[in-house]
Amino acid sequence: MLRAFSTAATGMTAQQMMVDVIANNLANINTTGFKRSQIDFQDLLYLKMREAGTEIASGINSPSGLEVGSGVRPASTVKVFTAGELQNTSRPLDVAITGEGFFQVSMPDGSTKYTRDGALQMNANGQLVTTTGYAIEPSITIPSDALSIGIGKNGGVNVTNSAGAISVVGTIQMARFPNPAGLSSEGDNLYAQTEASGTATTGTPGENGLGTIQSGFLEKSNVQMVSELVNLITAQRAYEINSRAIKAGDDMLRTANAIGNG
Repeated sequence: MLRAFSTAATGMTAQQMMVDVIANNLANINTTGFKRSQIDFQDLLYLKMREAGTEIASGINSPSGLEVGSGVRPASTVKVFTAGELQNTSRPLDVAITGEGFFQVSMPDGSTKYTRDGALQMNANGQLVTTTGYAIEPSITIPSDALSIGIGKNGGVNVTNSAGAISVVGTIQMARFPNPAGLSSEGDNLYAQTEASGTATTGTPGENGLGTIQSGFLEKSNVQMVSELVNLITAQRAYEINSRAIKAGDDMLRTANAIGNG
């Protein structure tokens, strides 16, 4: 009976973590470039009271074993990098990626992080930066006399000055990974490279498997509210059922104890 307590407790813990993951997905439903997470579970070790194929009589083997599981554990959370819906903002510095790839972001410590959030801005020096203020990589500076800015599908940043001359001031480079799900979530809409993600391959948008850039658009979160709410209900009911398993075990122990008191 005590085994049922600990087994059901692992189920409650697992479903609680699933609710935590779903809550984070729903909290970021309006976060630009956000990618939803899903949680994977694994069953725990089994108590094997009889192995399958054990000889139970002369020349007769058991067709199945006798084993009791000890519960479940969360195995991993995986980022799902399906494309989000594109939202038309008509703002020239808003860019969305159509296809695979990430924008590169230069961090103050010299490292490089990656993002799908294309809500770019200009700082006081005219550099293109993220909403947090980190410069994109390679660095692109907009001249102070620029009257208009255009970003092409290949990442080329064109500016028109006061004399009407058009010039290219830089090209937005992108990166892709063999296993994007292995990237580490760092907050601020940033991801970091890990051993699991593999090494970044950089290049020009539209080449070598990289997606293209859509200027004037932002990629919305890929969280589907209906799916998340269904998952939330499933997790809640699973949590309740596991709590009932604990209550059932407690009732059985109470009944056994009442026999001795009778």
